[in-house]
Amino acid sequence: MKLVFAGTPEVAVPALDALLAAGRHEVAAVVTRPDAPAGRGRRLVASPVAERAEEAGIEVLKPERPRDAEFLERLTDIAPDCCPVVAYGALLPRAALDIPAHGWVNLHFSLLPAWRGAAPVQHSLMAGDEITGASTFLIEEGLDSGPVYGTVTERIRPTDTSGDLLTRLALAGAGLLVATMDGIEDGTLKAVPQPADGVTLAPKITVEDARVDWSAPALRVDRVVRGCTPAPGAWTTFRGERLKLIQVALAPQRTDLAPGALAVGKNNVHVGTGSHAVELLWVQAQGKKPMRAADWARGVRIAEGETLGG
Repeated sequence: MKLVFAGTPEVAVPALDALLAAGRHEVAAVVTRPDAPAGRGRRLVASPVAERAEEAGIEVLKPERPRDAEFLERLTDIAPDCCPVVAYGALLPRAALDIPAHGWVNLHFSLLPAWRGAAPVQHSLMAGDEITGASTFLIEEGLDSGPVYGTVTERIRPTDTSGDLLTRLALAGAGLLVATMDGIEDGTLKAVPQPADGVTLAPKITVEDARVDWSAPALRVDRVVRGCTPAPGAWTTFRGERLKLIQVALAPQRTDLAPGALAVGKNNVHVGTGSHAVELLWVQAQGKKPMRAADWARGVRIAEGETLGG
């Protein structure tokens, strides 16, 4: 089939690579978000998908909006059979959805109908799911509601961050997307409507969502930290300034600390929660680099009675 691949961030690159490596389908063009300012100089930088496509000599389309007439005309001229999508980042209008004969097929990082939305991996971790996965589905105008072609499952490990899990799902999902394209071309794969039961939503995680509530149980604190790592980054406050929490560990042996209370040992830092304590392993103070929590504590000289999140 002739394909136009749509994607933007690094997590979409494995799927593009897999389609190119398979060699069965022609990737005629790539659609990605426009160049965006990045770094201290705020210079415009192409998306990871755009950079990979340019390396491969593939035409790159960067419409401001997918409903722009110039983009729709170019897509019509290319006449793709199907448009596989991975984390493109913009809503597709009906005029674009109708162009490819086999529609737009999205690789979504959850087991649909669970966790429809922008942040499925983060929400799955924060909810304490033990199993997640990826799904390919035919895009409709609803939110991740289209019929499903296929799924792969992935067990969530006890120390997984959203970054860890997304890396594995991107690789497993790339294979699923290639298999889906093959099955659509062969006519051996049919999309199955999603069940009405089991729908959960996964909206974008805000900075406020990532603020740790020390009155919550330790398991919840751990899940928020892992779910918000690397982005947007779990955080709390110390002496009125924001402190980023990069890694914590459960410390069920300590039940003597009130929520937010700090206990500093020679090589460790514990903080109380609504149940038992957690140990701070890695943190990042404002304007500083990430560091071990014990080093941070020695540097700031925590006084008796000081707390986090106050």
